[in-house]
Amino acid sequence: MEIIYALAIGILAGSGTWLLLRPRTFQVIIGLTLLSYAVNLFIFSMGSLNLDRAPIIDPTQPIDPARYADPVPQALVLTAIVIGFATTALFLVVLLASRGLTGTDHVDGVEDGGES
Repeated sequence: MEIIYALAIGILAGSGTWLLLRPRTFQVIIGLTLLSYAVNLFIFSMGSLNLDRAPIIDPTQPIDPARYADPVPQALVLTAIVIGFATTALFLVVLLASRGLTGTDHVDGVEDGGES
C-alpha cells in the first residue's frame, strides 16, 4: 500500500510541476491544484498509514493510543483543502480578469505563434 501511495504522490507532484511550466494560465492553475493534492497526501501520510483505526476516541472503550489514528494530519489536510479551494477560486478570478484585460491566457500576456 505504501508503494502505491508513494507512486500516487510522485505522479501528482510530477504532473503538477509539468503543468506549472506550461505557458497557459489555466494549465498553471491545474498544476498548482495537483501539487496541492500531492502535498496534502504527503502530509496525510506523515500520520502513518493505518487501516481500521478510529480517529475519534470512543468514551465507552478503555483508552489505548495504539488503537486510534493520529487526528492531527487529518485536521491539517482538511484545513489545507479549504484553503486550497479559496486559493483556486482567487486564481480563477485573476485568470478571468487577466484574460479580459490582455485578450490572451498566456502567463506573460503575449501570444506567440505555434504554442498550443
